[in-house]
Amino acid sequence: MKDDSRQLELTLRPRLRVIQGEGQRKDEPLESRDAVARVLMETGADLLLRRISPERAQEVEERVDEVLRLFDRADKHPAALADLKLKLDELELLVRETRAARRRRAR
Repeated sequence: MKDDSRQLELTLRPRLRVIQGEGQRKDEPLESRDAVARVLMETGADLLLRRISPERAQEVEERVDEVLRLFDRADKHPAALADLKLKLDELELLVRETRAARRRRAR
């Protein structure tokens, strides 16, 4: 085999860019399935990092499941929108309480 001392050079450009923010995530209102799903992911992360109790995480999960079922029902029966709005408000209150408790613990 012939000795070849040439080397390939590969230039990698960063595919991610930094977006300047204010250092704090803004809490979005719970108005869509995606926003509710993000609450569930946030709760899972908080549970793994031991920032919330398993009981609180279970309560959030149960309420998220209920809200997602109501989204499906409201798609078929618009009369269910009132129930959905009520449960979204209750979930949002629980999430705000959870975030506030988590922040107090972090201090």
